[in-house]
Amino acid sequence: MKKQYDIAAYIWPAYTGDEPRTRMFWPDGIGEWQSVKSATAKYEGHTWPREPVWGYVNEADPAVMEMEIEEAVSHGVNVFIYDWYWYDRRPFLEGCLNDGFLRAKNNGKMKFYLMWANHDAVHLWNKELADTDVFNVPIWRGGVERVEFERVCERILDKYFGLDNYYKIDGKPVFMIYDIKTFVDGLGGREAAKEALDWFKKRAAERGFCGVHLQFTGRRGTTYNLSGVDGGSAVDSISLVNDLGFDSFTHYQYAHLTDVDRDYNEINEDIKKIWDDCSESYGMPYYAHVSCGWDNNPRFKKFVPRVVKNNTPENFEKILRSAKEYADNHEGQVPLITINSWNEWTETSYLQPDSLYGYGYLNAIKRVFVDEE
Repeated sequence: MKKQYDIAAYIWPAYTGDEPRTRMFWPDGIGEWQSVKSATAKYEGHTWPREPVWGYVNEADPAVMEMEIEEAVSHGVNVFIYDWYWYDRRPFLEGCLNDGFLRAKNNGKMKFYLMWANHDAVHLWNKELADTDVFNVPIWRGGVERVEFERVCERILDKYFGLDNYYKIDGKPVFMIYDIKTFVDGLGGREAAKEALDWFKKRAAERGFCGVHLQFTGRRGTTYNLSGVDGGSAVDSISLVNDLGFDSFTHYQYAHLTDVDRDYNEINEDIKKIWDDCSESYGMPYYAHVSCGWDNNPRFKKFVPRVVKNNTPENFEKILRSAKEYADNHEGQVPLITINSWNEWTETSYLQPDSLYGYGYLNAIKRVFVDEE
């Protein structure tokens, strides 16, 4: 019998202008497609501009998401990981999930889960300000205090965990947290963060769930400074996430792990070593992560360095085969592989078909995980 793999692609839910608060970043009312449409080549050989084969669609439209679900599933992508935001005491960019995916008639063909993207919101998304001195000035803080955390959890329990197609591991709904340091700092320290997560698990059980499978997003390096001051004492990340009660982890993007200003094949040799190191070091399941590439220049008017080279669909297929082998060699855990991403156009790391490679990346997944026996 053919083995089934859970191929999970992250979704950046900004390709819709339906939410009023997005207009401060993208006033044209089409979400971050505005930055994609204005992207230009920054040097000779730069592979921008590009255009989406499916057009500049509104991904909060259920008809659009019905089409995308069919394309995803037919090419082997069977899980979406939604970047999920909570700013200024309320959710942000939920429309892509709530109005698009969850209203699509065929959404039962796919699983989904949430990654709480709890980083600060800065001026990166506003192309008029991304090159200026105010780039890193926070608009909204990503950290939350305990009362606010409980509000976050209640919303997730109410709206998502109980859905039939919410992704589970060992019967537990999976919930990923993107930025551990911001999470711990917001709650007031390590012990307070542990108490909050213990409460979340208990509350989920009270609501009839089997608990919560907590997943975290790995970052480069193995220490966190939780003191809140420069030069404060470092905390070992392995002991921290184990103490907090996390169950597994993966990564979000190669740019968080290594130098990406080089050839894609060279990067992937390092990535395979990182997979093995993560698997051996943390005492919990690690799920192999693959990124299509990295180039953040569509968000800027000036050139910004760190551009992956030679990240063709053919080379993407090579690292997919390595990820498949990794999953096969870890039979004690679910065969989950995470991919950046379904639609991170402005970071140039997406599976959706474009004017440069067509369906190349999706077809690579199909060859490795669908067509082969």
